[in-house]
Amino acid sequence: MIVSAVVPHCNRRELLETLLRSISEQRRPFDEVIVVDNGSTDDSAAFAEANGARVMRLERNFGFAAAVNRGIEAARGDWIAILNNDVTLDSEWLATLLENVGDAWFATGKTLSARDPRIIDGTFDEISRGACACRCGSGKPDSAVWNQPQPIRFAPMTAALFRRQLFSEVGPIDEQFGSYLEDVDFGIRCSLRGRVGIYIPAAVAYHLGSATLGAWNSDTVRLISQNQVVLTAKYFRGLPRWPIMAGQLLWGILALRHFCAIAWVRGKASGFRIARNIRRDGFANEKNGIQTILAASERAIFDLGQQTGFDWYWRVYFWLLRW
Repeated sequence: MIVSAVVPHCNRRELLETLLRSISEQRRPFDEVIVVDNGSTDDSAAFAEANGARVMRLERNFGFAAAVNRGIEAARGDWIAILNNDVTLDSEWLATLLENVGDAWFATGKTLSARDPRIIDGTFDEISRGACACRCGSGKPDSAVWNQPQPIRFAPMTAALFRRQLFSEVGPIDEQFGSYLEDVDFGIRCSLRGRVGIYIPAAVAYHLGSATLGAWNSDTVRLISQNQVVLTAKYFRGLPRWPIMAGQLLWGILALRHFCAIAWVRGKASGFRIARNIRRDGFANEKNGIQTILAASERAIFDLGQQTGFDWYWRVYFWLLRW
């Protein structure tokens, strides 16, 4: 069995240095490491090559999704790990996933904050009927709630492992998304085809988080805002409008509170331009399946909120929807 690591990267060589060191310390070694360099202007590519990685040099920054797709195309592995450049893997990460993945199609572990390992950075994702994603556990103290293995629909591509065959069956990552929500889009397509993943909390990674742009950088907000519209255009046609309006307007208020209202508006405008070119009938026959996925996923967000506490966004969202 061959396992490949695919690392999309742009500048910040010091991040890559830390990740590659943790990759080299895995109890179960990776068989190959592919760094897809998205037009770095520093010496990242040369550094990666000098440290044993195969480097694919792109002439400019094509975004996360495109870089990962190029890496997957070049990879030899039966399993492919997609890793952000600001992640550090525990030495048991890969071995633990492979030993526990069973028949699942993909797997992810518990990702802790690199700044404060007592805090969850992320576990698995869920998606609401408002087309807004929830990185479950993000910002919450690590606790027993997050120590239970379970089937999952969405694996954050921060640090996750996928069967190569999955990309042949479901298709590549949708490059319309560029960066952000591309993993949720991929998870919806997996769910529609009955391809289930698993959360394995014993596989631990540490994530610096938003190291390239920043959590509330205007470009981050613009891209998330844009891709919420793209996600809506692909899958939410014919579904109730009130959850969509409530979810995305609330997210706009959140952006306003972080002084990113203009970026939110620009993202929505860009998203609507992209949406005009999306085939509206692509998932016309999947409406019932999509509704089932969204209902189950939103229920999971609500149940976890009841166990660990709701943040402002989800508290107001569920109040508006009369949960």
